[in-house]
Amino acid sequence: MTDRTKIFAMYLPQYHEIPENSEFWGEGFTDWVGVKKASPLYKGHIEPREPESGYYYDLSKKEDVAWQVSLAKEYGIDGFGIYHYWFNDEKNLLTKPAEIILNNRELDLPFFFAWDNGSWKRTWSKISGGNDWAPLQDKEQKKDGPVILIPYELGGEKEWENHFNWLLPFFKDSRYEKPDNKPLFLIYNYSSDLLPMVEFWNDLAVKNGFNGIRVIFRHDKLKNIPAELEKFNYEPQFSGWNSFYRRLKNKIYKTMGITKTKIYSYDKIWKKILRGAKKYGKDDILSGAFVSYDDTPRRGENASIVKGDTPSKFENYLKRLADISKENGKEYIFLTAWNEWGEGAKLEPDKTFGREYLAAVKRVKESQNK
Repeated sequence: MTDRTKIFAMYLPQYHEIPENSEFWGEGFTDWVGVKKASPLYKGHIEPREPESGYYYDLSKKEDVAWQVSLAKEYGIDGFGIYHYWFNDEKNLLTKPAEIILNNRELDLPFFFAWDNGSWKRTWSKISGGNDWAPLQDKEQKKDGPVILIPYELGGEKEWENHFNWLLPFFKDSRYEKPDNKPLFLIYNYSSDLLPMVEFWNDLAVKNGFNGIRVIFRHDKLKNIPAELEKFNYEPQFSGWNSFYRRLKNKIYKTMGITKTKIYSYDKIWKKILRGAKKYGKDDILSGAFVSYDDTPRRGENASIVKGDTPSKFENYLKRLADISKENGKEYIFLTAWNEWGEGAKLEPDKTFGREYLAAVKRVKESQNK
């Protein structure tokens, strides 16, 4: 049993302008564009979701990152898992918030990187995998253009070392999460060709004074990830997201022209998360969790929506998961998310619930510390 399980909120650094976003989806594009334009799809559907006090922050500004850090600390968040977008030696995007944290030691919240290692592509691309950031904006693009916007290229030892050296100043920072003096690093898309890189990185970490590097892969039942590798569950996609009956029902609905929107049950997904946490027990699979989910801002009528979430339900489920994790000696829960406004998965306060979800996390953490 561990003394306590840390709750790290996954952190999207997308809310600042970069040339690539402007080129692909329009001048000044960030996720705020879709969030502001979202419209309700049915009676009682809360869209657009508006930040408390209309605070559409800009993560290229130190004061806005400082506000996030202060808020997270106030409500007991153990740290941020910052999404990392390294494509190749030439492209490493959305780095500004992490660099602000690195360069300002008073922003004293633990953090680590979670590498979303995939290409960026157009929504209408038939290429599997990768990220399509802006489906609604993609509709405005000519379909004879490039389908891959930025390719992900793993490269060889030279590229692996360049990538490691970029990460090294963060790894060396005292705020970077380093269990047993091993920098924590999540990887979202497993492939066997990553294993030589991980071994290479482990050697580099030792040469730089660490005890190695702790890499945790996203658990994916569709891929044969070696049993000896540590894994984590991303939620809500992994648990109950694509059951056979749900896929069949959605297909029938589309055929009948009733709706393109996919509706899921908050309670059913969370109960499956809890069953999974008990099932995995002391296995090397760490739990994920989620606040809520509704990607209407990105996908419009093609959205996936998890209905039935409330702050009290979230608190109850998160506490149960934290108790199970603590009993099984699991050090972390990875929570989706701190600020995924485009997917309706966020702890940050909005005009509907204020800070109730944050307060729920704080009470869960207080109960764990008793």
